[in-house]
Formats: sequence, structure tokens, C-alpha cells
Amino acid sequence: MRTSDETLLRRAIAIADAAVTSGDAPYGSLLADQHGTILVEAHNTVRRDEDITAHPELKLARWAARELEPEVAARTTMYTSCQPCAMCTGAVVRSGLGRVVYALATEQLIAINPGSSWRDVPQVGPALLDEASAPIRRYYAT
Repeated sequence: MRTSDETLLRRAIAIADAAVTSGDAPYGSLLADQHGTILVEAHNTVRRDEDITAHPELKLARWAARELEPEVAARTTMYTSCQPCAMCTGAVVRSGLGRVVYALATEQLIAINPGSSWRDVPQVGPALLDEASAPIRRYYAT
């Protein structure tokens, strides 16, 4: 990790701290370009928005997918106070961000707040391959 990474990671932690002051959950993130210029910042607003998807990492990934060209997104770094959850990781991958630098690992967060872990949800499949493939094939054939 570079000194510039530490500086920007400290900013993400400060965003998390400010979120607590405003009554929101303690998670903060920012997206920086290849030169370290902050493009956008966000914090967790799950409770305020009554929206389980209002994680800062997801907000930034959505912003990047909407506002940045793919080649620009690929050169960005997300700095976040905690390791992104599975939902946010999926969004980061789909948005094409270049990398993520985080402060607390999920295991460390759970050690501090045991209620922050989630149970595994069983998934059953694949099933109905022919039926499920039809709309996919139709969409991608055009």
C-alpha cells in the first residue's frame, strides 16, 4: 500500500465517522481517479433511507457505471472503511472499477460487532435449462 492509499483510506474512515455523527451507520467510501483526485464520496444510509442496499460502496459503483467511461472506471480506486459485502463486491465488479482498498476486514468487523454477520441462504439450481435459456438466447441473439 502506498502513502497516497493511506491518506485516501483515512478520508474514507473520516466519512464513516461523520456518518455516525449524523445518525447513520459507520461506513464510508470514496472513489478516486488514477491521480488520487476524489471523484465522489458516500456513506451508509440504510436506516435513514429504509433501503437495505444503501451501502456507500454500492452507491459509488452505481455512480461509476452511470458516469464514467469503462476505461476511466478501470483506472479508479475505491477506498472504503470496511471490506465490501457480497452485494457491494458484485456491484464493484460489474461497474468495472480498477481496485478496492479497505480498512477493516469482514472478520474484524464481526469481531467488533458480532451482529454484523449474515447467515448463508441456500441456493438450489440450476434447473429448467431449456426454458431459462430461451429469453437469454433471444436477447443476446439480437
